[in-house]
Formats: sequence, C-alpha cells, structure tokens
Amino acid sequence: MSRADMDRLLAEAIAPERRAFRIAGALAAAATIAAVLLLGLSGWFITGAALAGLGGVLAAQGFNYLVPSAMIRLLAIVRTTARYGERLYGHRAALMALATVRARLFNRILSVRDVRAVSAGDTVTRLVQDIGALEDSLVRRPALPAALAGAVIGLVLAWLASPWASLALLALIAGLALWANLATPRLLTIAATDIAAALARLKVGMVDYASASPEILAYDLAPAIERSLAVETAELDRARRRFARGEAVIDAGLTLGGGIAMGAVLAISNAPLPMTVLAVLASAGAIETLSGYIRGVSRGALVTAALARLEDMAGPHSAPIPAKSASGPIGRSIALDRGGVHVRLESGERLGIAGQSGSGKTSLLETLAGIRPPDRNSGICLDGQPIEALPPETVRAAFALSPQDAQLLSGTVRDNLRVARSGLSDKQLWAALEVACLAVDVRTMPHGLDQWVGDGGARLSGGQLKRLSIARAVLAAKPWLLLDEPSEGLDMVTEARLARRLDTWLRDTGTGLVVVSHRGALLALAGKDDGSILEIGGSSQSSP
Repeated sequence: MSRADMDRLLAEAIAPERRAFRIAGALAAAATIAAVLLLGLSGWFITGAALAGLGGVLAAQGFNYLVPSAMIRLLAIVRTTARYGERLYGHRAALMALATVRARLFNRILSVRDVRAVSAGDTVTRLVQDIGALEDSLVRRPALPAALAGAVIGLVLAWLASPWASLALLALIAGLALWANLATPRLLTIAATDIAAALARLKVGMVDYASASPEILAYDLAPAIERSLAVETAELDRARRRFARGEAVIDAGLTLGGGIAMGAVLAISNAPLPMTVLAVLASAGAIETLSGYIRGVSRGALVTAALARLEDMAGPHSAPIPAKSASGPIGRSIALDRGGVHVRLESGERLGIAGQSGSGKTSLLETLAGIRPPDRNSGICLDGQPIEALPPETVRAAFALSPQDAQLLSGTVRDNLRVARSGLSDKQLWAALEVACLAVDVRTMPHGLDQWVGDGGARLSGGQLKRLSIARAVLAAKPWLLLDEPSEGLDMVTEARLARRLDTWLRDTGTGLVVVSHRGALLALAGKDDGSILEIGGSSQSSP
C-alpha cells in the first residue's frame, strides 16, 4: 500500500464525518474565544474593582459589577458547553472514521496471497497502536481552528492596550508556530520512529511467546523469556525518554513565549491599568491556545511513523494472470495435474489424500483454500482455470478448510462458529455441532454456546478444538469442504460417528470433499460414491 493509497483511504474514511469535524472545529473555536475573553475580562474586573475600592466609598458604590459578573458567568458556561460539544463531536467522528480504516486494512490483509506470512503480533500492533496514533491526530484536528481563534481574539484585545502590543504579539505567535514546525523534525522524528519500532518488536515477541506458553512452562523458559523482553522494554523506555525530552524542550519554548508575550504587552501598553491587565492576560491566553496546536505538531512525528508502517501493511500483492471470468456458481469442478497424477472432481464428488509426512498433503489443501500462494504452474484448476490465475478471494469462496492446526479466537464457542458466516442462528450452530460430534460436549459445558474457549482454544481438548474447527467449516456452506487430519485426537468410536455424520451431511448438501488423513475411516468416507483415494507419490485409485 503506497502513501497515496493510505491518504486516499483516510480521506474516504473521513468523508462521512466531515460535517462532524467541522462542528467540532467551530465549537473548539468558540470555547477558545470564550476562554481568552474570560481570562481577560476577569483580570479587567478584578483590577477595576481594586481601583474602585482604592478610590473611596463613592467610587466603589459607582462601580458596576453586575454586568461584568454576568458576562464572566456567561463566558464560563459557553466555554464549558462548547468544550464538551467539541469533545463529543470530535471524538465520535475520529472513532467512526478509524473504525472504517481498521476494517479496510483488515480486508487488505485478507487479500494477501500468502496469509501464513502475516505476523499476528505485527498485525495487532499496526491495527491497534499505529491506528491509535492516527486517532490522536484526528482528535486534535480542531486544535488548528481553536489556535487561530485564540490568536485573533488575543490580538484584538491586545490592540486595546496598544496597536504596537498587538503587532508584537502577532510576531511572537508566528515565531512560536514556525519554531514548533522546525523543531519537531529535529527533536522528535527519530525518537518517534524508534518508539514505534521498539513497541512493535515488544508486542510481536509477547504474542509469539504467549502462543508458546505451554512449552515455555514445560521447559522452565520463563526466566530467559523475561530477560529477552527486558531488553526490548529497555529500548522502548530509552526511545520514550528521548521523545519526552524533545516534547519538554518544545513545551519550555511555549512557556517562555507566553512570559515574553505578557512582558511585551505590559511594557508597550499605554492604556489604563484595567485595560492593560486585560490585554496582558489575553495575550497569555492566546499563547496558551497554541499549546494544543503545537502539541499536535509534535505528535505528528508519531503519526508519520505510524503511516510509514501502515503503508506496507498488506504487503506485496501479486497481480493475477488475466483469466476469463467464470460464469455460474464458483467451484463446479477441481482438476489436479501434477506429479504424474491426473484427477478431476465435479461438484459433490470426494477425494481422499494419503501419503508420508512431508509429501505435500497439507500444502495442497492450503493452496486450494487460498492461504498458500500457488506455484506458477501448480497443475491445479478451478472451474477450468489455473488457480494461480484467479484472485485469492475467488479461490477462498469455493473452499472451507478445517486445518490440522486450527486457530480459534479468544472468545466463546458462539464467537468462533459465527466467524464462518454472518447471520447464523443458534439452530444452525447446534446443527453444525451435531455434524462435528461436538454438540453433547458443548451442552455439558456450564455456559453452552457462550462458554469461553480461552486463548486460541486453550480450555478445550485437542479433539474438541479439532471438531469445533470442523463445525466452523461446515457452517461456511461453501461448495467444497477441505479436511486435514479431521480425526486426529479422537477415539475410534467418535471417529466412526464423525465419519457417518459427515457422510450424511455431504449427501444432503451436495458438498464436495477433499480429505487428508492416515486413518482408514476418513479415507473410506472419501472413497464412497465413486470417490477416489490419492496416494501422494503413488497413483489415483478409484474406490470399488
């Protein structure tokens, strides 16, 4: 994904929320104007009241405190209400826009031909951490109109003290904004890139180690893992300290600028003391409103690093060879012509595959399922077209795979089943569990379909995990069912029951079957109804 693609994706995601962002910007400007006016008016009111008190009883009685008091209360209400509205509209718009970005990027991952090459830890980091950085930048979008509004109202109020004071404040505001934009690349960009890289490495390591937690516990590797993670954590801390020091320098410049602005207005002003105090405080407020904008500029280094990582998230996409578009349903036929073996299966037919470990049985199923990129001349055709000439989405639409090492979500039984297809009812879920011989097990669980399966199915036995994967593949309702060692971890009685129920389901639905197994019961299932059994390295044998 190029930077232009990423920019286009962000623009498309933001477009539906553009009105909300405009409202948030207007409310931020209103809140800033109210805040600067409130600060200046409060200073004017306190100073005027003090001078009236010093002037004696008559001066104090003649001082009108009702109108300023009402204005102060009104400005406080406007500031609070506008700030709340800006947060409400701005955050909602940012969250909705980035929900779209996450979904689009997830779809980009699914379009990768070699799904196995996608790192889980790296993907999580980019979908969460990097998009979180974009979220921060979108939330800060109203900071620019707020800073402009604060600068304008500050300049107007400084003009009341002296036109020269207003010009001095304008020069200072422009200088601070320019300094922030020039200092950020030097002080923060490298540190921001290092933070993103270090945090990504740490998260990838933690995800990888978590997936190997049983082995880590069994071989007492926890101390070594902790030392390894401590090194990554130390690198992350160092990068964060460098970034914090850079931000501190920028904040110090902003604070110094505020002090200089107040001193300059105070020195240049030739207005009465109450108006001078109003102008001094308003200039301080105007500089303060720049802080949100400058902080957004400084955080822009993190956003740039995040965008750089998101640009190539989907990886290289191999362009498919042009092929004639298929007409009619997908997956009407499969043809294998490789290694001296010639097999053609029509819709609803079955094929069993046996062979020694390492002979390529699983690789064949993964290629059919569209999660392993096919060779240029793979010898596999789908509906008469070479599988390497078809987009991955087309190939995946024809096959439902239950792999040898099934991956489960860290959720409930229901969550894992509904991954197969949207709109599934509980009745359909139970029917699939019956086919997979898992319904009895799930019914005996304390929460049934809502039973938590743990991280990657850690709370299930190997046989239960395998059968849950089969039920999920059954629910996908695709033309072909691919099973890789479906009876692994099952006793002979359950294996025979599973074979019978799968046979019935395949007959009833007309679904085709390709099964890899070294167990006779499942290979016999493939040999029924004029199916065939393919011995990798041997020949295709028609069943009697």
